Amino acid sequence: MRCPRCKDDNDRVVDSRTSAEGTVIRRRRECLSCFLRYTTYERIEETALRVVKKSGERVSFDRDRILTGMLRACEKLPVPVEELEMACARVEARILEEHDREVPSVVVGSLVMEELRSLDQVAYVRFASVYREFRDVSQFLEELSPIMGRKKAKKAKKPKKPKKSKKKGAGEDGEG
Repeated sequence: MRCPRCKDDNDRVVDSRTSAEGTVIRRRRECLSCFLRYTTYERIEETALRVVKKSGERVSFDRDRILTGMLRACEKLPVPVEELEMACARVEARILEEHDREVPSVVVGSLVMEELRSLDQVAYVRFASVYREFRDVSQFLEELSPIMGRKKAKKAKKPKKPKKSKKKGAGEDGEG
């Protein structure tokens, strides 16, 4: 493996572990020339999966494109990159499980939106606005209404504190 900094191919594996439900091996490496530590991932090479775009064009499935889109949607938000990588791995795993040769881009987008919805609602709406090509504010509001409905439902479920009752003193009830 070539070092990303000095481009030397003399390194050692510091740590190795499986991730993504055993389908990927994550390796921490150290360059023996410049001592940079970096991470590599090893996964099985599958038959080339193609994504069928809305226009009918077919392109190679690219996991990095999914991750890039998720990273862009989460820009300046407190979402750890590790969580995005795990979400991306879940999207990729579902696509590979459910599709052999071709997958419609709408399926890919829906899976990404599903993952982003559970990670960060702002990132979800950002991604949805680009993916679904929102043209005006009403489309944003349509996408937000289910989210807002869930928030209102959660607030309604919280038990309300009982109000303190005022005791009637002398002269307040008309007697006395």
